[in-house]
Formats: sequence, C-alpha cells, structure tokens
Amino acid sequence: MRAANWSGPATKTCGTDQTGHAEVVELDFDPAQVSYEQLLDSFFALHDPTTLDRQGPDWGTQYRSAIFFHSPEQQALALAKIEQLTAEGRFKPKRIVTKVEPAQTFWRAEEYHQKYLEKRGQASCHI
Repeated sequence: MRAANWSGPATKTCGTDQTGHAEVVELDFDPAQVSYEQLLDSFFALHDPTTLDRQGPDWGTQYRSAIFFHSPEQQALALAKIEQLTAEGRFKPKRIVTKVEPAQTFWRAEEYHQKYLEKRGQASCHI
C-alpha cells in the first residue's frame, strides 16, 4: 500500500521498464569537501558503465548507466570525463554507454525499498 502523501511512481511500476525512470541515488555534496570531478571518478570506478540497460543481474532501462546533471558545467565535466576515459582506453574493448541527461524531479523510493540490502541481511550489492 502506498502512503497517502506519496506522489511519485511506485518502485514496482518503475521495474516494468515502461516509465522511463531510473533507479538512482541523489547525491548532495559540498564542493569545498569533494569536487564534482572526484565524484565522477568514483562513479566510473563503482559500476560498469559499458553495460547497456544493465548492472549485474539487474536489467532494464531503469538500470541504465546515467549521470543527471544540474548545470551546464556539470554536463561539460561529465562528457569530458567520458571522452577522457574513452581516449585512455579504460574500458576497452567495450565502450562507455553512460547517458548524460538533465536532472529532473527526483522521486525517493517508497520506505520498503529504502536500505533494501540491509533489510535483507546483505552488506553491499553485487556490483
């Protein structure tokens, strides 16, 4: 059952691969503590940016590799990072398929999906 004040798409609905939504983490950061470039480095180190619409055993467009930018500067830095990693051949012979898209409304998943792995006795995901 969904909370009465819930206005976002249901996690189960997003899992149908029909909504265009992505399962993501929204990250607020202090640029005085960590740069956007450092966040991009971590992003590309923590997941496989070469699998189209898939992460590990999870598949569908909701699992696409995506960076959602909030400014033209963030967009330019994300595209430059992809270009740099491609030129370095970091993921050869595969190619980076990460999409760089404008950020839209972030919908927090319902409570049952928060701390999903912890609730199932897992310390971290398979990726």
